[in-house]
Amino acid sequence: MIKVTIFNEYAHERLKEDVKAIYPKGIHGQLASFLADDDIEVRTTTLFNEDGSFVPECGLTEEVLKDTDVIIWWGHCHHNDVPDEVADRVVNQILCGMGAIFLHSGHHSKPFKKLMGTTCNLLWRDDEKERLWNINPAHPIMAGIGDYIDLPEEEMYGERFEIPTPDDVLMIGTYGSHEVFRSACTWQRVNGKIFYFQPGHETYPTYHNPEIQRIIKNGVRWAAPTYRAEKLICPHFEKLPF
Repeated sequence: MIKVTIFNEYAHERLKEDVKAIYPKGIHGQLASFLADDDIEVRTTTLFNEDGSFVPECGLTEEVLKDTDVIIWWGHCHHNDVPDEVADRVVNQILCGMGAIFLHSGHHSKPFKKLMGTTCNLLWRDDEKERLWNINPAHPIMAGIGDYIDLPEEEMYGERFEIPTPDDVLMIGTYGSHEVFRSACTWQRVNGKIFYFQPGHETYPTYHNPEIQRIIKNGVRWAAPTYRAEKLICPHFEKLPF
């Protein structure tokens, strides 16, 4: 059983009726609805409670993270409201081996930027049609995905995307003004596998798309740890007989 924890700000869905109409149970609820499976167990947590108060530690305690195989992170306008100690805790568990999937504006989240070591800046513009090209069909995350996916409405994310060179680029997004974007990328950091997936702006029903759902579910299975360290240490090592 792969234990997944979904973190979502849960701001737009509470405060904006157009977003609530698309995601009445929150983006975290929509993700959970299609991820739960025979081999995937899902819990959700948020930055905000229903009444707008902050969830203590974002629900991401040490105990929760140690009981998580893969974390999925969706954030947009409240990256700075995530406490530094929570972000550091998440990064540490990823380095130990917890898998991580960062969705859409999660590229500017504290954990992602700490893991990348760069600004993670990009170009952006609302209200675009996007075509996602599958350029790495042999990768496990792309299993069952055709040559491309058309999204009638999405937020444009364009290059230059200021990230370190990915281990693998899986998809290239193209838009109406000829912008391009590395829309699906993977990295490994120490023991943890990381998947960044661009589509998913809150005002569009992207996470209702069956192909997008398949990619995220494939990503969970790919990112699940095969090895997990209890903690990261730099030990003194005694000389062995040779």
